[in-house]
Amino acid sequence: MKIKNYFFIILLTLFFDSFVLAKNTKILVKIESEIITNFDVQNKIISSLILAKKEINQANINNFKKASLENLIQNRLKKIELKKYNIKKDDKQINSYLNSISSNNIENLKNIFESYDLDFKEFTDEIDVEFRWRKFIYQMYKKKINIKPEDVAQEISDNLKKKNNIIEYNLSEIEILSNINSSNLKTIALIQDEIKGAGFESAVTKFSISSTSSKNGELGWINSNSLSKEFVKILNKMQIGQVSDPIKKQNKIIFLKLNDKKISNYTNIDFDKLKNDLLIQKQNELFNLYSNSHISKLRNTNLIQYF
Repeated sequence: MKIKNYFFIILLTLFFDSFVLAKNTKILVKIESEIITNFDVQNKIISSLILAKKEINQANINNFKKASLENLIQNRLKKIELKKYNIKKDDKQINSYLNSISSNNIENLKNIFESYDLDFKEFTDEIDVEFRWRKFIYQMYKKKINIKPEDVAQEISDNLKKKNNIIEYNLSEIEILSNINSSNLKTIALIQDEIKGAGFESAVTKFSISSTSSKNGELGWINSNSLSKEFVKILNKMQIGQVSDPIKKQNKIIFLKLNDKKISNYTNIDFDKLKNDLLIQKQNELFNLYSNSHISKLRNTNLIQYF
């Protein structure tokens, strides 16, 4: 194990540039009293690569660098905001999540982190912030996020009366933040060039900030009734294998790839499953809307310094 750590540290020295790796701790970003250091970014990049089961090499480190720093900035903003509220840590929820990503072997996951000289506590602290943030957003905007199941059921029934068949799409995505203070055209052009030159999966790894980036951007099969009218309209014009033009959604820009599609007869549809899927999808959309909006406010009210 010690030999593995020794050679890994040598590799890190070769792979990471001065932005991430220094002999001493270097502050990269300061947000009020919270800081992000070169070691925080290093920890984030390597842990993300491990969990995504991607090779630790120069290309992947460079690809994950920007998204990792942005993720840490959002984490610190959330942490600052959460200090104002009494939302307690939920160890049971954290352990459940750790079990889900470790095949019910948390000790083995800890050993993997240790073998790469990574801070497991920092990793679990980030998970804790994310779970408490979700509780905070749902509490803060519960009246706006709450959706009645009977309304969803009625929407599905109305849709089914209008047509005999249901279209399902197999989708992948790339998601980036829409920068309000500068043009997004350069980033969009870079993504489109990467897709043309190296493929969609390569562009996902290099640019996407979505949680699906660890699965090559795959969203899987999604029922048309679970998608917004805007997305369905775009997908209906696409051919299998095609990638959409950039889609502006709240403070994000999304590229969709249509991997496949199929048509099912409505009589074969599991109504309860469809209702639950649509309910979750609508709640997630509203959660993301108010979460992103709140983070944008925090960016404007907290001093962010780059070094």
